[in-house]
Amino acid sequence: MPETPFGFALPGGQPPDPNDPQQMQQFLAGLQQMLASSQAGGGPVNWDLARQIATTQLNTTGDPAVSSADRAEVAEALRLADLWLDPVTAWPTGITGTAAWNRNEWIFNTLDVWRKLCDPVAARMVAAMGDLVPDQSEAPPGMAPLGMMRGMLSMLGGALFGGQLGQALGTLGAEVLSAGDIGLPLGPPGMAALVPANVKAYGEGLELDPVEVRLYVALREAAHQRLFMHVPWLRHHLLSAVEAYAAGIKIDREAIEEAMGRVDPSDPESMRALQMDGVFTPDDSPAQQAALRRLETALALVEGWVCHVVDAAAEGRLSNVSRLGEAFRRRRAAGGPAEQTFATLVGLEMRPRRLREATTLWAALLAERDVAGRDALWGHPDLLPTDDDFADPAGFASAQLTIADMDALLRPSDVSEPDAPEPDGPDPDAPGSEPGEQKAP
Repeated sequence: MPETPFGFALPGGQPPDPNDPQQMQQFLAGLQQMLASSQAGGGPVNWDLARQIATTQLNTTGDPAVSSADRAEVAEALRLADLWLDPVTAWPTGITGTAAWNRNEWIFNTLDVWRKLCDPVAARMVAAMGDLVPDQSEAPPGMAPLGMMRGMLSMLGGALFGGQLGQALGTLGAEVLSAGDIGLPLGPPGMAALVPANVKAYGEGLELDPVEVRLYVALREAAHQRLFMHVPWLRHHLLSAVEAYAAGIKIDREAIEEAMGRVDPSDPESMRALQMDGVFTPDDSPAQQAALRRLETALALVEGWVCHVVDAAAEGRLSNVSRLGEAFRRRRAAGGPAEQTFATLVGLEMRPRRLREATTLWAALLAERDVAGRDALWGHPDLLPTDDDFADPAGFASAQLTIADMDALLRPSDVSEPDAPEPDGPDPDAPGSEPGEQKAP
C-alpha cells in the first residue's frame, strides 16, 4: 500500500490522496459513519465497544447461566474457606458479600478497575494518533479543516483500544476463576465472587474432585479479600504501580501508522480485526526499570502470601492440597490470561516467576515471628521485602526479628533517672505488639 501522511485506506483499499479534497471528504465521511454506531461518550477508550465485543465473544464461546445450586455451593464454599483461614491469618474475615458470577458478570463487575488501569495508556495512544495529522498550515489548499479529522482520529483511537480491550476481556472472562484470580483487586471491595463455569472447566482439566477444586479456589478468593480489606493501602499501591509502569511505555508511531493502514471505513470488522502488537514498547530508563521491579515485587508478595496461607489452611482438610497448590503455582508462573492481557493493552508482561521465592519468604517469616508477626509486615509498604530479599528469605526473616528486638531494647525508658536500667521491651512476637514499631531493614 502506498505511503501517505495518514496511512489510512479508502473503501477498496486505496489510500486517500491528501491533495484531493474530494477523496479526503469521502474518507472522513466513511470514517465518521464507521464510528457513529460506537461513540465512546468521552474518554480515551470506547468502553461501550469494549463491553459489546467482549459480550459478543463470550456469547459465541458460551456463557452458562448461574443456577441457584451454583450460588448455594459458592456461598457455602466461601463461608467454609473463611473459617479455615481464621487460625492461619492475623485478621478477621474480609468478605462483606458473596456472589456467583457468569462470565459476562465478571466483566461488568470489574470494568471500573480496568478503566483506571487502561485509560492512561489509551490516552497516550490517542494523542499519538492525533500527531499523525499535520497542522492546518501544512495542509494543501482546499482541504477540509484538519481539526475535524483530529477529532475523528481520537474517536478511532478510542474504538481501536476498546476493540482490543474487548477481545482481551472476552478471553480473560472465559478463564478467570474468581474476582481476585489474577492478583489485582478488580472487583468491588469485600465482594468475594467465583465464576462457577470456569471453576468447573478448570477442575475437569485437573481431573480432581470438583468439590475440592471449588474449595481451593474459594480459599484463594477469601485470602485475597482478607488481605486487601485489612491492608488499606495495598489496593492503591498495586494500581499505582501498574500506572507508574504504564507511564513509561513508549508509543511506536510507525506501528500505529501500519495498523491504521489496515482500516477500511466501509468495513467495521476491519477495525475489530486489528492487532496492536508492537504499538507499546517499554522504556529501558532507570525509572521504568524501577517501576517494573516495584510492580513485580508487589504482585509476587501478594500471590506468595495467598499461596502460603491457603496451603496452610487446606492442609489436613483437602486430600489433594499438594496437587492443587502446584497446579495453581504453575498456572501463574506460565503467565496465563493476565500476562497476555496486560501485554496487549499496556505493553506489560507480568512475570510471576518470583512467586515461589515469595511463598518461601512468607514461610520463613512465619517460622521466625508467628502469624501475627508475619502479617505485621503488611502494616506499611516500607516494611515489606524488596526483590533483593528474595535471594535470602531466612536471612531477611532473621534480620526482621533482630531489628525488632533492638528497637524494643533501645526504646526510651519511662524511668526519670538517666542511669537507671531500661526495662525490657515487649516481645515482638506477642499478639499485642504494634506493627508500627517495626523498623524497615
